[in-house]
Amino acid sequence: MIVEKEMWGNIPLLHIHTENMNEETPVVIFLHGFMSAKEHNLHYAYQLVGKGVRVLLPDAKLHGDRSEDLSEMQMNLQFWDIVLNSIHEVEQLYNELKNKQLLVNDKIGIAGTSMGGIVTSGCLKLYDWIKTAAVCMGAPGFIKLGEYQLQQFANNGVDWSMSEEEVQQIIELLAKYDISLTPEKFAGRPVLFWHGELDKTVPFKDTYHFYLTLCQYYETNPEDLKFLANKKAGHAVSRDGMLAATEWLAQHLA
Repeated sequence: MIVEKEMWGNIPLLHIHTENMNEETPVVIFLHGFMSAKEHNLHYAYQLVGKGVRVLLPDAKLHGDRSEDLSEMQMNLQFWDIVLNSIHEVEQLYNELKNKQLLVNDKIGIAGTSMGGIVTSGCLKLYDWIKTAAVCMGAPGFIKLGEYQLQQFANNGVDWSMSEEEVQQIIELLAKYDISLTPEKFAGRPVLFWHGELDKTVPFKDTYHFYLTLCQYYETNPEDLKFLANKKAGHAVSRDGMLAATEWLAQHLA
């Protein structure tokens, strides 16, 4: 197993593969969570590469090698900017895979944890070239999550006052990436959701309720949509969840 630290354009990433992989090898772009970094998901890459999948682990804006030593509150204020930037950088990485002749087919999956799962949901709305995805602790409903975050700030005494016009502008922007508004965009693609029922950071119930709505779009291929709930987990993916997500991705890219 080879772990290479590379720069693809302006994106620092870890490229994990083996010597015998080639342009026919399936690829997963795996996205880390908020206040995390690419190295923190090497255990996902280890499992995927062992199953014959090439893996890219990029650093999100202001994270990892791109850190600007901002406080968590400063980072919170830029959360959605980071998410939307990452969605566009996934397309940049896809184009680079093609340019580098590392992907001659369409065997590519996107996955991530927490913020990475949120980014994955936005990518599913925009990019029809994604073959499969795993959303771990993610939120397909960007607008609902944004409203929840604002409420959490208010509950914690954070003064983040915005005018109604500013709030409306943000809602209109998030709507462009909010796949819960257009569930047909899943287009029957194999997608796995994993979520802890005790999650207070990205609410379990919103994602699960969306999944129940989504089921009607998979009536002809119900096996391609799966939701794994962990009754004891909070905002952290269990080992079982990690193994299930990597197995799902490898299986649907084979």
